Amino acid sequence: MRPVLELKTPEQLKTMRRAGLVVAHALREMAAAVAPGVTTQDLDAIARAVLAREGAASNFLGYSPGWGMPPYPATVCTSVNDTVVHGIPGDRALASGDLVSIDFGAVVDGFHGDAAVTVAAGQASPQAQKLSDVTREALWAGIGAARLGGRVGDISAAVERSIRQQGRYGIIRDYTGHGIGTAMHMDPDVPNYGKPRKGPVIVEGLCLAIEPMVTWGSAKTAVLDDEWTIVSQDGSWAAHWEHSITVTRTGLWVLTAEDGGEAELKARGLPFGPLAD
Repeated sequence: MRPVLELKTPEQLKTMRRAGLVVAHALREMAAAVAPGVTTQDLDAIARAVLAREGAASNFLGYSPGWGMPPYPATVCTSVNDTVVHGIPGDRALASGDLVSIDFGAVVDGFHGDAAVTVAAGQASPQAQKLSDVTREALWAGIGAARLGGRVGDISAAVERSIRQQGRYGIIRDYTGHGIGTAMHMDPDVPNYGKPRKGPVIVEGLCLAIEPMVTWGSAKTAVLDDEWTIVSQDGSWAAHWEHSITVTRTGLWVLTAEDGGEAELKARGLPFGPLAD
C-alpha cells in the first residue's frame, strides 16, 4: 500500500517555517555553547529557554513511538562520540575533542520542525572533523537532489553517493529521515541509501526531514538499556546532520536554516525558493 502523504498549503508551510526558525535559533545557541566542561544537560537547558522565549512547544519531550518505549525525557538529543542518535542529556561533561550531535525539534501552532548539527568540544581530531564534514556534505547533496516531479529515492541515492565518494564510512540503515508536518515523524521514510527514481514523487506541499547518520566504522548499531540511546556496535564515532525542507515551484526552501538555505544553495548553483510573506 502506498503511503498517504500530508501536503501543506502555502499558509501551513509558512507555519512550518516559523517552527523551523525556532529550531534554527536553538541549535545556533546550543552549538555556540559546546565546549569542554559543558554538560549535555546544560544544552538541554538552553533549548528549553529558547522554546519558552519563542512561545513554542517541544516535540521531543514526552515523545514515544509506541512499542512500550518510555517517553523521551528531554527537549534535545545529545549524542556524544560513539552515540549515533537519541542520546539523553545528563550530567556528562564534554571533554576536549568530543564530538556531539545535537538533534532538536519544536512545534508552532501544530506544525513541527526538526534538525540536527554536529559540533566538536574544543578542537576536533582530523578524523572526527572529516566525519562531521562528510555527513554535512551528504545532507546538502540530498537536499540538492530534491525537485518537483523527482522521487524520494533521488535524495537517498545522492546522500549515499556523497558519502561513498569520501571513503569507507558506515551509513546507518536502521534509522532514516522522514516526512514531517502535523507530526514529527510521518510518511515517507527518507533512507540514507538507495536508488534514484524510486519511492514517492516529490510534489508541492510535501515536507521532508533529511538526516544522514554516519560512522567512521561499522554501520551496525545497538540500543542501550534506557531504550533510547543508539550506539555503534564497534565503538566507532558518529556524526548526524539534519534539515527539514520543502520544494516550491521556484526552488528549495530549507525550513530549519536561519536563511532558508539561501547561501548554501546559491553557492551550489541550486534554486532558492522561499514563499513570500
